[in-house]
Amino acid sequence: MMNQAIMPTYNRFPVTLVKGSGSYVWDEFGNEFLDYTSGIATCNLGHVPDIVKVEVEKQLQQLWHCSNLYHIPSQEKLASALAEHSFGDQAFFCNSGAEANEAAIKLARKYAQTVKGTDKYEIVSFQHSFHGRTLATLTATGQEKVKEGFSPLPAGFRHLPYNDMELLDELIQPETCAVMLELVQGEGGVNPADPEWVNQLVKMCRDNDVLIIIDEIQTGMGRTGTLFAYEGYGFEPDIMTVAKGLGSGFPIGAVIANEQVAEAFGPGSHGSTFGGNPIVTSAGLATLTHITNSSILTEAKQASAYLIEQLFALKEQFDTIETIRGKGLLQGIVVKEEAATIVAKLRDQHILVLLAGPSVIRILPPLTTTKEEIDQFITALKSVFQTS
Repeated sequence: MMNQAIMPTYNRFPVTLVKGSGSYVWDEFGNEFLDYTSGIATCNLGHVPDIVKVEVEKQLQQLWHCSNLYHIPSQEKLASALAEHSFGDQAFFCNSGAEANEAAIKLARKYAQTVKGTDKYEIVSFQHSFHGRTLATLTATGQEKVKEGFSPLPAGFRHLPYNDMELLDELIQPETCAVMLELVQGEGGVNPADPEWVNQLVKMCRDNDVLIIIDEIQTGMGRTGTLFAYEGYGFEPDIMTVAKGLGSGFPIGAVIANEQVAEAFGPGSHGSTFGGNPIVTSAGLATLTHITNSSILTEAKQASAYLIEQLFALKEQFDTIETIRGKGLLQGIVVKEEAATIVAKLRDQHILVLLAGPSVIRILPPLTTTKEEIDQFITALKSVFQTS
């Protein structure tokens, strides 16, 4: 039952989770669930990973908060590590994916107007995208349902169909300063970007001096098989946003940009009281260090290949499955019935998955998932389809 003191902004599942370890969580009655949501692509190393826990516990004994008026060692180390392992040169830290995307929008406009000396302001994004729930980021989001009741929305945003080669001719207008996209739309249905479409989009942006913002909130930190999804498409953006998997469950977001674009954010241009505090950046540094210094990406690729193989085998057995789509360990099962019914039946079998629209089951295992856990999931899924 919903606590009456909490605003009813979530349709919560009838489960109260109190403990997590690895790929599993437990409810208040001690029931064990295989968590193939990873906290919505947040616990990429599994729940309460020791490698992160140790570093956070060290920081808890030293300093929790000091604000960004002072140098923060773990923040500086994390920024350097993100620069080392991405296209970018500099990072700004905030508290969430929505804040990261909000900052990216501000940075793109500030660069166009202050550094380039133009009056450009428009951000182009795509239908079915999801970029957050602040006023600017829900306006950038290509889903009308998240905008209802919040008018008037900020000006300066336009949407085009995703993966539509013909309508790319409309991409760049005189006022366009940046194009913002997810390389796999998560909330919007687990839709991977077509590489040919991306190549043409990138070329048009480069030819017209328009910035490319890649939203890696859900796809980053190894989720799609590479550390960041853009690496799998063979280009470098100008601005990238990350959050979710960066902190292993601690609330952190970041905007990463190349040096030329980052120049637009001078002193006083943007800020955050809590952003990049010692606790969350210790968690982020431990998470990123483990992903980049271990074999976890290789193991995750092997796990995703096995998962995808098993999912396509199920598709051959059950007509209710229309298709399987996604990248890495972000997979969607498109079904001919109400996906919510299947999600509920899986929960009854102690398997947690998510929706990505009315007909898509979204699967987000931790990068550390094992063959045995995948087999457990596939067995439960097969049982559900057999009774559907």
